[in-house]
Amino acid sequence: MKKNLRTKLVREGDYVAEVEVELIESDESWSPYLSVEDAYKLDDIREALRKGDIDAAMRLARVFTLTPVTLARQPGSRSLRSEPR
Repeated sequence: MKKNLRTKLVREGDYVAEVEVELIESDESWSPYLSVEDAYKLDDIREALRKGDIDAAMRLARVFTLTPVTLARQPGSRSLRSEPR
């Protein structure tokens, strides 16, 4: 059995949490998989973000706010694409 640290992202609404978990690799057909504790940790973080309890989520993970990015059109442009090559 081999354990590897991985970073998982949990997104809820305008927030995303970065969580360190261990993936367990073995010869079983369900490999790789999370430990029960890590699976519950992901669930707890998702639930905290869903409720808006950012402090609780921050105790278990790094939490970020997602900000939409918009692309402004240039005056007279019909497309958001760059000019053909």
